Amino acid sequence: MKHAKLTLKLALLLFIFSLKMNAQERYKDEITDSVRMGTFTYAFKDGKSLDLDVYSPAIDSKTNRPLFFYVHGGGFSGGKRNDPGSQAFCRKLAKHGYVVSSISYRLTRQGTATAFGCDCPAVDKLNTFNEAVEDLQDATFFMIKNREKMGIDPQKIIISGSSAGAETVLNAAYQPPYCYGLDSGPVSYAAVISMAGAIPDTSRIYKESAIPSLLFHGTCDNLVPYASASHHYCKESQPGYLVLHGAYTIAEKLKKLGTPYWLYTYCNAAHEIAGKPMTANFSEIVDFCYSYVVNKGTEQKTTVIKSENKSCEYQTFNFCTE
Repeated sequence: MKHAKLTLKLALLLFIFSLKMNAQERYKDEITDSVRMGTFTYAFKDGKSLDLDVYSPAIDSKTNRPLFFYVHGGGFSGGKRNDPGSQAFCRKLAKHGYVVSSISYRLTRQGTATAFGCDCPAVDKLNTFNEAVEDLQDATFFMIKNREKMGIDPQKIIISGSSAGAETVLNAAYQPPYCYGLDSGPVSYAAVISMAGAIPDTSRIYKESAIPSLLFHGTCDNLVPYASASHHYCKESQPGYLVLHGAYTIAEKLKKLGTPYWLYTYCNAAHEIAGKPMTANFSEIVDFCYSYVVNKGTEQKTTVIKSENKSCEYQTFNFCTE
């Protein structure tokens, strides 16, 4: 008798949950208030395990869901995949129906004397980018290999990151498709979301490699240039002199190629906005994923957020003047 009552209660819960799921539009609205999380090791490198956390809506039988990667910031020397802010962001996205993965990656500048500033040789910076990209690709392979268990669509993988994480995802985004032996064919990332990131070479963005991009950046970013300038504004005489191309320059390239993008500019803001979109612009992130990935939107647009006038100690580019 007790078993029958329990079965009836579970059936009723599933029925109520399904009604709620049908009432809300998956990937646009929250479809659940319950999220499950699991931790997995996706690689072993340099004697350490690299883990990822996977968040997904609870009691959800849906398969072929978009996968959303988040890569944390921290100058390639710090940061955690499971800090409270990252966890809250991932859980909130999962409530919309996405499978979300926050990854650890090699912090190659941790404990180094030159860190990731102007004393860090440019070649070391490039190697740092490449190793982080390799880790993200390995995490991608792990999730694709376990796609049935995770309930994901390999052709709808969105990559996002803040600061160092944004540099990682941008350097990974505009690369040729990879073959994973899938019946659906080679895999390109479906979209990229950068929060104060940049790349060292825009030639890697061409018609076949370009993907929909949501680019958050402040015009007065003191570390990662909004347009094109040296990383950390290092001088040419310094070891760390490396020209990077930020949101504005990337958007200009995408515009010429006819690739969908959304350039989201914070006027007079510096690098402190790197983590801001995870909370202040969460609705824009959801809108981008729903419009550009789920519904394959093609719009090119720019949003400019005005702020108080303040001087910068570095080049401001004056892109916010009317």
